[in-house]
Amino acid sequence: MKMIAASAKIHPLSVIEDGAVIGENVVVGPFCHVGPKVVLGEGVELLTHVVVTGRTVIGRGTRIFANAVIGGDPQSVNHDGAETTLSVGAMCVIREGVTMNTGTTEGGGKTVVGDNNLFLANSHVAHDCQLGNHIILSNNVMLAGHVTIEDRVILGGGSAVHQFTRIGRQAFIGGLSGVSYDVIPYGMLNGNPGILGGLNVVGMSRGGMEKATIHQVRRAFKQIFEGEGSIRVNAAAIRDEYAGSEPVIHILDFIAADSDRALSSPNRGNKG
Repeated sequence: MKMIAASAKIHPLSVIEDGAVIGENVVVGPFCHVGPKVVLGEGVELLTHVVVTGRTVIGRGTRIFANAVIGGDPQSVNHDGAETTLSVGAMCVIREGVTMNTGTTEGGGKTVVGDNNLFLANSHVAHDCQLGNHIILSNNVMLAGHVTIEDRVILGGGSAVHQFTRIGRQAFIGGLSGVSYDVIPYGMLNGNPGILGGLNVVGMSRGGMEKATIHQVRRAFKQIFEGEGSIRVNAAAIRDEYAGSEPVIHILDFIAADSDRALSSPNRGNKG
């Protein structure tokens, strides 16, 4: 049995399967297909030729453009057919041809996408990814499985992120970059293989960070990556010095956290 709010507008040429939950003021354009375990939140709009399938929840006000396929099975040879989930937050914009997959059993079973994110044409979010808020995936960005991306990250067109990689908040990934290793918060990575060239100073400034704080982060960056010890040893050594600097502590916590991947650095991947 369908649960369709009275205020929803469903085009007669679309298919809403029994069991789907359609919220208030949802708009479903022509030639869309909504599966039986899908929940569309208030004000969601599917423009045309959109497929939303699997056990998928789409948050309030999200707009999905033509030929997107949201909630498809994970593209994993280890997927055992178990019912897993995809959650997309509020006020996201999902452009033409975007694909997002549900999780895998071994990966926790959940792919999670936060609020106010922009996914440009043909970008891909694979199984078990965990995405924060205010993220931009430019055209043709590819996220492999189990990737974690923190808030306000921007990924340039055609960039690709290796499975299990983490990208810290407000980092910037240049177009066509290959992201094989974790990228620290506020980092700027370019190239293939990707090299951590410095900090996303422009993004930090546009985000409202004060100049004095930016200078603190830049000084800490040099201490971490140009110090005599290893990256983690250098990071641990300066923690007390920067105890009052929230952005630097974000970087230090990111470096100290457990991870399946090594850390990107100005030297890792540099063949020069």
